[in-house]
Amino acid sequence: MNAGKEPRKVERPVDPRRYVPPHIAAMEGYVPGEQPRGGPIVKLNTNENPYPPSPKVREALAAAIGDRLRLYPDPTALAFRETAAALHGVDPDMILAGNGSDDALTIVTRAFVGPGDAAAYPTPSYLLYSTLVKLQNGVERLVPFDASWRLDVDGFAQPGLKLAYLANPNSPSGTALAPAEVAGLAERLDCPLVVDEAYAEFARENCVSLVKTHPNVIVTRTFSKAYGLAGIRLGYLIADAALVRELNKVKDSYNCDALSQAAGKAALLDQAYLAETRARILASRDRLTAALRELGWTVPDSQTNFVWATDGAPAEATFQELKNRGVLVRLMRYPGHPAGLRISVGTDEEIDRLLQVLRELA
Repeated sequence: MNAGKEPRKVERPVDPRRYVPPHIAAMEGYVPGEQPRGGPIVKLNTNENPYPPSPKVREALAAAIGDRLRLYPDPTALAFRETAAALHGVDPDMILAGNGSDDALTIVTRAFVGPGDAAAYPTPSYLLYSTLVKLQNGVERLVPFDASWRLDVDGFAQPGLKLAYLANPNSPSGTALAPAEVAGLAERLDCPLVVDEAYAEFARENCVSLVKTHPNVIVTRTFSKAYGLAGIRLGYLIADAALVRELNKVKDSYNCDALSQAAGKAALLDQAYLAETRARILASRDRLTAALRELGWTVPDSQTNFVWATDGAPAEATFQELKNRGVLVRLMRYPGHPAGLRISVGTDEEIDRLLQVLRELA
C-alpha cells in the first residue's frame, strides 16, 4: 500500500472550473445586496422591513423551540399551507412552501427549463431570473421596459417559450401592471407565467385571483418584505393544484424548517399588525418620494417598500458619498437606462438622515 509514502504533490494550482459544466463556469453568480457588520449604519439597500415582525411570531417561535426540533419538519408544511390557503381563498393543495420566494422561483425554473429551453422576463427587473435560467443552461429572452416603465406585453408572445417571469410590482422601478394586463399576458403565453409578488402587500392590487381563472399563472410571495421576516427564510407559491403536484417532485425534501413554518403561520394570522406597519411604510414612502422629487430626482410612483431615483445628482458619486456617511442604498445600472439609486423605505428617522445627507450634497 502507500504507507510511509508522501502524498503526491500538485505542481500547479488546479482551475476548479475544469470540474463544472461550461455553462456554469461561464456565468456570474447572483450578488445580493451588501449586508454590513457592525457600526451605526442606516441600511436602506435591501428592501427589508424597518419594523420588527408581529409579536405573535416571537410567541410562535418560543413555542416551537423544544423537543420536536430533533425531528424533521413537516415536508409539506401543511399547517402553514392551510393558513395561507385560508387567507387567499384557495385550496391548500394550491400552495407550495419554499425557503424564501427565491426557492419557489428556483423550483419553478428547475421544473420547466432545461438545456436550450427559452425563458422570458422583462428588463430591467429582478436579476435573479437571469441566474436561474443560466443555471439550467437555458436561453434568455428579454422584454424591455420603455423609459416610462411601460411594458409591451406582446413582446412575450414568442414561439417556444418554456417559462416567463414577471416581477409585479417590479424592481427596481416599483411600478406594477394591473391584474387585467397580467391576465392578457398569460393568455398570450403557451407556457407558465410566474408572477413574482414579493412586494404585493404594498401595492394597490394583486394577481392571486388569476390563479383560479388562468391555469398557467403561478404567483409567488415572500415573508422578507411586508412581514419583516427576512431572517426567517420562507416564501410560497400559489398555483393550480395540478401544477403544484408536479412542482412538489422538484423541491428539496425538507426545504422549510420547523421554525420558519411556525413563524410564517403566526405572521399570516396577524393581519392587523401587517395593516399597521404597512400604513406606516406607505406614509413614509410618500414623504420620501416627495422629498426626492423636490431635490431634482425622477421617482416613479412606487407600489413597493422602496423608491427608484434617477436623473438627479450623479448616481455613482451620490451612492459613494452616502456610504461614506453611513447610509447604504443600492446603486443599480442597466443597459439603456440611467444609473439609479434604489432606496428602501426605512423608519422616519432613517429617512430624515438620508435626506439630510442628500441636501448637504446638493
